[in-house]
Amino acid sequence: MSLPVPAEWAPHRAMWVGFPSHAELWEDNLAPAQVEAAALICALAGVGRERVKVMVAGEDALAAARELLDGQAGVEIVPGVFGDIWLRDTGPIFRSAGRAAAFRFNGWGGKYRLPGDETVAAAIAAHARATLDRNDFVLEGGALDHDGAGTVLTTRQCLLNDNRNPGWRPADAETALAASLDARRVIWLGEGLANDHTDGHVDNLARFVAPGVVVCPVAWGEDDPNGEVYDAAAAVLARATDAEGRPLRLVRVPSPGRVEDDAGEAIPASHMNFLISDGAVIVPVYNDAPGALAVRALESVFPNRQVIGLPSRALLTGGGSFHCISQQEPA
Repeated sequence: MSLPVPAEWAPHRAMWVGFPSHAELWEDNLAPAQVEAAALICALAGVGRERVKVMVAGEDALAAARELLDGQAGVEIVPGVFGDIWLRDTGPIFRSAGRAAAFRFNGWGGKYRLPGDETVAAAIAAHARATLDRNDFVLEGGALDHDGAGTVLTTRQCLLNDNRNPGWRPADAETALAASLDARRVIWLGEGLANDHTDGHVDNLARFVAPGVVVCPVAWGEDDPNGEVYDAAAAVLARATDAEGRPLRLVRVPSPGRVEDDAGEAIPASHMNFLISDGAVIVPVYNDAPGALAVRALESVFPNRQVIGLPSRALLTGGGSFHCISQQEPA
């Protein structure tokens, strides 16, 4: 009998993390991004109680990872080949300890396609000794969030975008997710964050944190570029039910507010890109005040895990954060 994708808070056998490796992609942000990734890895292996598998590409990245992670128990460095570190999207989605699903990846609608993108899912599954089920449609793991009982969150902007699977309607997507991941109910949100090259991945917008409980941001400051997007998502979630027919309990979490790149453009910073480990929840933070409030809000929904805020500004220059660079193996 098939089962839905386990919730992220279910026990893990391991946590995969991509380590920033390609100087030509990260340029001046490579070393700072490596420091931020190393801090995440150490937190996962320490208070997070995870066995962390760190995938690195190339000798220079291997040397940097060994230096930053020297002596950290619970960490295995795995040399590999990947386009970039966004393993949530290019890696497999694990269904169980011995089974995973892979999908076609087209560089988030043709924006960024790099050597290794199409092979990293198979490499991770092989290392995990998991059977890999291949599915012939485009899907990134960050486009979905799972409650472990067959309820899936996603956005119309991403999943129904013609740059992924042209002509898809909601019914087509629901049929594909039911067949590949045993999704029983899809909750459709609308737009994702402004200037998000993923076309609105839901792991920047709303996340399940417990059965029947979902978190979504609330705007911070009058110049928050995503205030209307957050409120529109919250309105859908407030009237939604899960696959068991339960109304969802919605918890609003302060957003980071407006975070800008060096050119003054708003970038898709989100506290929703947190990562749930066996012992902790690691939250990306960008600004002191909203970051501290976001950690406190998430502590209220994760009473049995330590909630830790860690800087993620350098990683964000590459387009994502902690959830984007990771993928869990269920126990």
